[in-house]
Amino acid sequence: MKRVIAGMVAMVLIASAAQAANRLEIQPPERYAKAEANLLSALASDNAGLRESAAYMLGEMGSTKAVVPLMRMLHDGESESARIVAALALCRIGDGRGVYAVRRAAQFDDSYSVQALCAWFHEQYTQGGAFAFTAERPASTPAVAAR
Repeated sequence: MKRVIAGMVAMVLIASAAQAANRLEIQPPERYAKAEANLLSALASDNAGLRESAAYMLGEMGSTKAVVPLMRMLHDGESESARIVAALALCRIGDGRGVYAVRRAAQFDDSYSVQALCAWFHEQYTQGGAFAFTAERPASTPAVAAR
């Protein structure tokens, strides 16, 4: 059930990203810096929803200051949804360190859902053709889409 919810959250985020890209307005640099600082502090919140929302928005803003905290979230995130949002944000930012972390998570994360979405984000946002989606999923781990 948790995997289904994590998959649904990821798909909603993907759909939102496409729509949000069309609605973002250019803000003055001082407002951007203040928003970025607030979102960076939100990444350290105890509230999981706030952390994930902040990670998503930092990815949409392309904040290079968020790369290291997002990499930490991708590596140490307690939930699949947190790691998925961090991977999406890192791919949207496009910094080489973050992209490399997403590529490694696509190969070595404990969750098949996180692995698959990291590979897909990497494929879509950074380097097309980097992952061949022909590998069979492990028999012990049902895919989100298979339900």
